[in-house]
Parts: sequence; C-alpha cells; structure tokens
Amino acid sequence: MNPRFATTLTLAIAATLHVAPAFENLASATGAEQNRAVVKDLPGLVAFWDFSLRETDGSGRFIAHVPPGTDHNYALDAANYVREYWGEGREATYDDFPQLSSGPFNAAIRIRKESDPNFRPFLCVPRSRLHDTPLDIKGEDQSVTVVVWAIRESGNHALAGIWHEGTDLKQSSTATIKKVERGQRQYALFAGLNQPGSACGHVSENGASSFLNKYALHKCNSLGRSPTISADAPAEQLAASWQCLAMTFNHQTNELTGWLNGIAGDRWLKNPASAGLISYARNAYLQGHYARTPGLQPGEDINFPSSQTYNPPEDTALEVETVSDSENERIEKRRYRYTEILVTLTKDSSGEFVETDRDLVGLSLNPWWYPHGIYSPGNAEEGGPFTIGRVIHSSRSVGFTGWIGGVSVFNRALSAEELKALSELRH
Repeated sequence: MNPRFATTLTLAIAATLHVAPAFENLASATGAEQNRAVVKDLPGLVAFWDFSLRETDGSGRFIAHVPPGTDHNYALDAANYVREYWGEGREATYDDFPQLSSGPFNAAIRIRKESDPNFRPFLCVPRSRLHDTPLDIKGEDQSVTVVVWAIRESGNHALAGIWHEGTDLKQSSTATIKKVERGQRQYALFAGLNQPGSACGHVSENGASSFLNKYALHKCNSLGRSPTISADAPAEQLAASWQCLAMTFNHQTNELTGWLNGIAGDRWLKNPASAGLISYARNAYLQGHYARTPGLQPGEDINFPSSQTYNPPEDTALEVETVSDSENERIEKRRYRYTEILVTLTKDSSGEFVETDRDLVGLSLNPWWYPHGIYSPGNAEEGGPFTIGRVIHSSRSVGFTGWIGGVSVFNRALSAEELKALSELRH
C-alpha cells in the first residue's frame, strides 16, 4: 500500500472509530481536509469533486481534484436537460443546487424534488471537455470505480456517471421532443433502480440496450440499502446520515459489484422469468444455451443475436440439490457463481442420464457477470456528458433527491479494503 495513503487512512479511521489516541487530535484537527487526503492519495484516481474546490476565474464553478500533471479540472456546468432536448423550461444555475456545510468533506449540494416537469437540473462536464480524457473510461481492458457520498431523501435513479440514456424511446414523454439522440451509456452509479436504496452499478457495451429490451440491463445491486432521510432534517440527523455508495467493474474478473458503506454482499434474484426487465436476461441465457445445443430447440429464436446472449461461466457447481429422482429421470438444482439452474436429466437408450431440459431459476445481481468492454464512442458527438444528480433520459422522471457530499472516479476496481476505508469517511 502507498505509505502516504496508509498514514492518511490510519488517521481517518482513527477519527471515525476513536482508536489509536495518538492520532485522534491530528485527525480531528484536520477534519475534512484529512478525509480529502484519503481520497486523493488512492492510486487510480481520475477525478474527485468535493464541492469545495472551485474555479478562481470568476465563474466559481466546482472543479475536481485530479492527479498532479493532469490538464483537465472537469469544471461542472449547471444545465436543464429538458430545455436542451425538448426546448422547454428555464435554464439552470448554481442557485438551483442549495449547499450545505456538512458531510465527509464539509460541503454538499442538494438535488431537489422539482415540481416543474420541464425542469430537471444536473451538474455536468460536457462531452466536448471530457472526450478522450482520463474521465472517459471506455473500451476493452478497462476497469472503473465510482464512489458517491450521499443522503438519500427519495428516488432510486442516477447519482453520477457517463450515462446518457438517449431520447429516442417512443413513449408519451417524447411526443414533443426537439432533439432525438441514441443512448450514449458508459458507466454510472445509481441509487438502486430495481432495488431502491442499494448501490447500483451500471455499465454498457454498446451505449444502448441489452438482451433485445429497449433499456440497458447490465447492472448490479448491493445487498444493503440506504435509508430515506428528509433533506430538511435537523443538522445533527443529517450529519449522522451520510452513506457511501460505490460501484466497481473489474474487467479481469468480468464482475460488476455494488457496495454500500464498504460492504457488497451477495444478492440473488429468484425466478427471473417473472422479474420484469430481468426476464430478458433469462431469455438471453436460454437463447445462448439453445444456440450451443445441436438441432433446433423448442423456444429457440434463430435470429437472436449472439452478441446479446447472456451465459455466465458454469464450470463447477458450488452446490447440487436433487429435486426429484426416479428410474428414468432426475431433476437437479445446480448453483454456480452467477446462476442457479434447474436441469432435467433423462436416461437414454444406453442407460446414461443426459440433459434434456434446463431453466434459469436464479441469477446473481451482486456481483453481476459482465463479459464486455465499456462502450467506446467513435467521436465526441457519439458520447455523453458526465453528470451528477441526474442523467439525460426520455421519461424525465424526478429521480434521486437528497444531498450529495462527494463524487470520485477511479480507473481501476478498488479493493474491499479501500472501499471500506472510503466508507468510514462518511462519519
């Protein structure tokens, strides 16, 4: 471990856990600055917005802490994406993001539950200022971590990332749209989506949809869920309510993992056939299995694109349960790292049991197996902005509301130890 990081980590944890008395006074004296040092000293840091560091040219925009020698400060613009894409609503300014002197870095911005349907403000780094920079994490052999310290008031949508969902979906909200664009998704951290309050990591290999569904479906959900706290709660309650949400994608293991307060946890989805959007992943699994099985199988779609199948490795079963057993047929439930399948084995003419049917009855949501690279836009026009608080999307829903006290991006998958250390900073 980097010695400098080890020192700051020790100090930060001492301040939080009240151990190592020799360090306590120094840690408490430096406060938020000490916490910043922990984040900044972690290897692989690309950008870290603490909502204290600002441009000094008169604009006062928030800028990111970046590694020494980096040419980009990733200044955040205030924008209303409804105005840009629908031509409706007013412009957004920094006044639309109330600020709070609290949190792990003693500064935070508020994402409000806007009542005006034509006003969906966020903070963003436009694509023109991030394309092909270190923040533009994309392509094969690329890992990523996004960490957000937040207090969730409501909602389960986006916290931060490059995740332009597109405005090309045919639905009532796009009837009057002026600017139609295909999805430009790369990576982002959400406040739960299908599991509200969990840390939900999202990645995309094509910027668009998955498994022939109209939405991107490669996502994970931490086992733990963040609570909902009124953004107007007393200062003491807010100070005790910070959560650390994180996502990691490790391209070496093909695992996408959500972490809440430094803990990932295993999350399984049972019976994905009846799980709405995730049922498309089940079909993608079966279509991949059918395609590898000689002959045309019942239910096989010969036009299903091979790039959209979903077949996590099933080399060694972790657990095998015999569901039923007779002279000529045996049904087994087999659990693997990412899947749980029900397999029917039938005795053939030679007296051997052979597989004659299977179904996907369980799917790992944390970690989620993701065997692709990250979408790599061909040019700046085909890529999306980095946004905080919201993302561009067709439904124009309010999304997450609450306080955000820090956002950091790394170009590698942080370890469990490192994420636990960052989670301690929320205190």
